[in-house]
Amino acid sequence: MRRRDMMLGAGLMALVPLRAARAATTGAEGGFEITRSEAEWRAMLSDLEYAVMREEGTERAGSSPLDKLYDDGVYHCRGCDLPLYSSAHKYDSGTGWPSFWQALPEAIGTKSDRKLFMLRTECHCRRCGSHLGHIFDDGPKPTGARHCLNGVSLVFRAA
Repeated sequence: MRRRDMMLGAGLMALVPLRAARAATTGAEGGFEITRSEAEWRAMLSDLEYAVMREEGTERAGSSPLDKLYDDGVYHCRGCDLPLYSSAHKYDSGTGWPSFWQALPEAIGTKSDRKLFMLRTECHCRRCGSHLGHIFDDGPKPTGARHCLNGVSLVFRAA
């Protein structure tokens, strides 16, 4: 048993660098117009904002005041202030997260997300790579899309 325990421990220790490397990634992969060091991101974001925007986490459902905000205006990226979503495209999806049926033109990027043992479409700010949320195909007409977003990734600017 001791050898098996030792082998298991060594195997788990081999995963530590992989976990650290994953945690060190900054949002979506690729080159972005706006880049910052990890220290710069941490200085400008709260712990929750950093976990969501830079480590692709998720805020707790129902925790964002932006979920029930329906004032006229535009939702911007908290990381770089790029306009992302119009309030004209917002709707109540009943999920507990701000939801939109489309983004502003050329505002977001997407990539496949295979975490949680399923294929999802992750969306991020096209300018700084900050994680916003996911896009599902159960939204309203005319697009049928539901952009289910983390409110901590957004800043609302009233019209």
